[in-house]
Amino acid sequence: MSLLVVGLSHRSAPVSVLERAALSTDAQVKLLQDTVAAEPATEAAVLATCNRIELYADVDKFHAGVAELSTLLAQHSGVGLDELTPYLYVHYEDRAVHHLFSVACGLDSMVVGEGQILGQIKDSLARAQELHTAGKLLNDLFQQALRVGKRAHSETGIDRAGQSLVTFGLEQLAVGAPVTDWAAGKKALIIGAGSMSSLAAATLARAGVAEVVVANRTFERAERLAGILTESGENKATARAVRMDAVADELTRADVVVSCTGATGLVLTAEAVAHAVEGRTGAPVAGTGATAAQPEPVKPGAPVRHTGVGADENCPLDLAAVQPGFSVLGEAAVAGMDAATLEQHAAWVDKGTTVERRERRTPEADAELISALAATAATVGRIPERRRPEPVAERPAPFFFLLDLAMPRDIDAAVHRLAGVRLVDIESLAEASADAPMAADVDQVRRIVADEVAAFGAAQRAAHITPTVVALRTMAADVVAGEIARLDGRLPDLDERQRGEIRQAVHRVVDKLLHAPTVRVKQLAAEPGGAGYADALRTLFDLDPETVAAVSRAGDSTDTKDRPA
Repeated sequence: MSLLVVGLSHRSAPVSVLERAALSTDAQVKLLQDTVAAEPATEAAVLATCNRIELYADVDKFHAGVAELSTLLAQHSGVGLDELTPYLYVHYEDRAVHHLFSVACGLDSMVVGEGQILGQIKDSLARAQELHTAGKLLNDLFQQALRVGKRAHSETGIDRAGQSLVTFGLEQLAVGAPVTDWAAGKKALIIGAGSMSSLAAATLARAGVAEVVVANRTFERAERLAGILTESGENKATARAVRMDAVADELTRADVVVSCTGATGLVLTAEAVAHAVEGRTGAPVAGTGATAAQPEPVKPGAPVRHTGVGADENCPLDLAAVQPGFSVLGEAAVAGMDAATLEQHAAWVDKGTTVERRERRTPEADAELISALAATAATVGRIPERRRPEPVAERPAPFFFLLDLAMPRDIDAAVHRLAGVRLVDIESLAEASADAPMAADVDQVRRIVADEVAAFGAAQRAAHITPTVVALRTMAADVVAGEIARLDGRLPDLDERQRGEIRQAVHRVVDKLLHAPTVRVKQLAAEPGGAGYADALRTLFDLDPETVAAVSRAGDSTDTKDRPA
């Protein structure tokens, strides 16, 4: 059996694909169960975070394993296999071990060096153990990954190479100012009470906010988090819990909102945020999604430009069911459009009636537009929204700050268009962290990962041959026992001392004959490419494969597994 990982992350896929492929807890459970039920896999674990979805398995066939794991990921994520495949990566055996160890050390994180991934790896292992989908290989792998991650953080300065996602997000909200100065005296609303939300609440409290309000669908969890914040002696912020139906009112009082829930839809729409801002300022908010979607006043006699909302006999799309908002003419409306319809839609949008048309486009320009739209659709699976050029105007300084750490997103991306509002989400964090400076400690962590991968591979290969060596020694012991019994029958006059001397002499001969080859074969098997030595040993000594398998199963059943700490 061999280790295989198939997955996608912020490094291989755009945020829009990661959002759609995000797995709920129930979906992860079903994915694990279906994976171990599939023919190529005997063990499985899922590592699903806000910016990665990875399926680990112990498989007996590489190509069949890749095909099966990819298909299962597509089925349970709801993203078609053809669409998902270009964003998938595959790692096998030592490369798979190297990948997980790098992830555990924070080398593959959006913000290099962040330590939250260790908790997520621990949760993934616990779930696989609870469902009994993690056997010896994945238990050993994930336990060792946790140890390697802890070693990297304790022996190096990898923490200085980047910050946690929460801290980095707050720094982006503060726009260069110290977070403590920016947060001082503000009121914070935390939506969600999971690990990420709890970390955000604690970080804001330490940074100096005056109040933290926690909202969660399960009110008891919100109360528990608020109680922890209140009892903590590290901050002076007051904390209280509210139910989710109170979020609209709390938005009008909050200065900072952090949202990280497991919801599959939006928790905060652009309209809800706009209403909250209006409640604070008493004036309509410029740049709302609703405002942008409204048709402009039309001069008498001028033709009217269609917005695309609702049915129209000239438009090839039926948009009556599409909700007005950020992507009315974007991916929600045109995803999957064939080439002919795409051209028709492009012509309708661009050559349909417009307000105050100043010049008529030429056929050459239309052809160029259609080609560009078709190329865009082929590359990213959608065509961009067609908006009127917005007048360049100086935006007012933000006074309402929102941090969306959820995947899929909790907060409507259209919020970034609201005047006075600053939104930071996973996508903008990815862009901002791409240019973050790498610390010299990263090289040291990479060396640690390389050493640990080599050690883990050697240990696994040595462990692979151990049942064969044990079966060989068991066979030798059985031969000795048979010969001693035969000698007892032929020489019944031997006293017990003589029998003992003969028994020890025979055992010493067998042990000396087997010692050098078994020690050497373990050494050879621990080297890369040494897996074949176990097969050679079984063939040379005609060992029964079922006997070897029985030894292996006995070893697994008596091996004490450490639970994640």
